Amino acid sequence: MRRSILFLAASLMACPLSGAAAEPAGDGTADLGSYAARVEVHPFESLTLSDQQFLTGSSEGAKPVTVTGVLRIAKSGTERLPTVILMHGSGGLSGNIEFWQRALDARGFSTFAIDGFTGRGLTSVNTDQSLLARTNLILDIYRALGVLAKHSRVDPARVAVMGFSRGGQAALYASLKRFDAAWNRSGIMPAIYLPVYPDCSIRFRDDTAVAARPIRMFGGSSDDYNPAATCSAYTERLKAAGVDVSLTVYPGAQHVFDNPVGPTKPVIAKGAQSVRACSLHEAAGGAIVQGPKDTPFTYADPCVQRDPHIGSDEAARVATLKSVSDALVEAFGAR
Repeated sequence: MRRSILFLAASLMACPLSGAAAEPAGDGTADLGSYAARVEVHPFESLTLSDQQFLTGSSEGAKPVTVTGVLRIAKSGTERLPTVILMHGSGGLSGNIEFWQRALDARGFSTFAIDGFTGRGLTSVNTDQSLLARTNLILDIYRALGVLAKHSRVDPARVAVMGFSRGGQAALYASLKRFDAAWNRSGIMPAIYLPVYPDCSIRFRDDTAVAARPIRMFGGSSDDYNPAATCSAYTERLKAAGVDVSLTVYPGAQHVFDNPVGPTKPVIAKGAQSVRACSLHEAAGGAIVQGPKDTPFTYADPCVQRDPHIGSDEAARVATLKSVSDALVEAFGAR
């Protein structure tokens, strides 16, 4: 509880509580109009559980946890606004999340940035992905939908889910009907799913049965952390199942290309773990297994590689912002 209180206080001090929305300038990073009209910090209850528990729909033995979301309301007034959930990656809340908060606010979209780490005593899982089962962030998204469903300034018919890297994986698979039926109690079905450089390496059971909503994925051709090729294969399977899905791959872009304060030349993310060489799928009983022999997967497996690259790419960032903005306008419709 003390940790949550301290985080709440720090967040309130760090965020401006009033401002005015305006037309965006450039890519939205330096425009004063991109400050929110109001900022609210919302602690909410979630669970810390294993992938197997999540996949089998069992919360028995799961640990209750309080996580936090930062709601930035784009415009003053009383109207219900379109809102984009932002789910961070393995490094937690960082510069790319702030970029999207401000850029989307400037375009009239409120944002709800989830912090899935602090309440669990984590700051990063880059070098040890076993610290938190990946499906926890999917559950956090569903619980965040419950917060937004009750908020007077959120239009529940115009909520999007966007995520990055590990959070992009969560945003992508939050679209699965099976997961939604087991864990989403909010009454909200997101209008669109926007995974950015997600990990598409795990083949879940029934993973082409997704919500009847558009999925727009974005990645970089030079990403050796979460290679776009695995998402390309999944995209083709989804298309074959009749899903409204697309994958945009930016030439030469690295992992975390959207972070405006990231390195402009690719650098090694020292010690970071990547499952790019693993062949993972869900087996009976919710087990995640590796390879043709269905060996139970751990992050000690030889297929887990380290030292992928990251790098900022302004052209890819600006292009993604335009594509995301256009996709949101189309998904939300005129109001």
